[in-house]
Amino acid sequence: MSTASASAAAAKEQAAALAALRSRPRREHEASFFFWDPAFGSASVKVLPGEFYVHDQDVAITTTLGSCVAACLHDRTAGIGGMNHFMLPDAGDAAAGGRFGAYAMELLINELLKRGARRSALEAKVFGGGQVMKSLAGTLIGEKNVQFVQNFLAQERIPLLGSDVLDIHPRKVCMFPRSGRVLCRRLPAAQLPQTAAQEARYRDELGRQSGGGAVELF
Repeated sequence: MSTASASAAAAKEQAAALAALRSRPRREHEASFFFWDPAFGSASVKVLPGEFYVHDQDVAITTTLGSCVAACLHDRTAGIGGMNHFMLPDAGDAAAGGRFGAYAMELLINELLKRGARRSALEAKVFGGGQVMKSLAGTLIGEKNVQFVQNFLAQERIPLLGSDVLDIHPRKVCMFPRSGRVLCRRLPAAQLPQTAAQEARYRDELGRQSGGGAVELF
């Protein structure tokens, strides 16, 4: 096969993989930004704050974190896993979506169970909670997000197999849901402003949607 033919075949395969993911019925708060990641040679989906994603094939589930936290849950027997991304630890409800930890964990676990996972078989890895926004330095929001998810997992008796949390680093996280493999890369300091700006936009949006003005952090 010529180089041109091979490239065309690869492009066709990539397009088919992405089309298959996009054609799946989408649940409320489920991630929907699909792309081809050449680094992993696979279809990928980006999980934004307030979203989650569950799958039983090794697509790459990715997210970028500052003070937010992502929980990656996996049932190794069923070969299914998923990730969420939340901004604040608690006090949320369905109207606020998955931006609050309590509801984000409920969304992720419920979808895993619907897709065939067993609660007793779930295992977790947790990432994020970095202090990337100077304006939030006094709120300890990253620490509170991490403490929330650690307490939640302990109460639900879901073992925490690994984590990379706190400090000042933004992080990029990639999960392969079938195998449960998770990769985490601490991003360079040069990307701090970009990550902080992204979080600020999402927090402003959350404040508008809550109907109470700016988000109150305590």
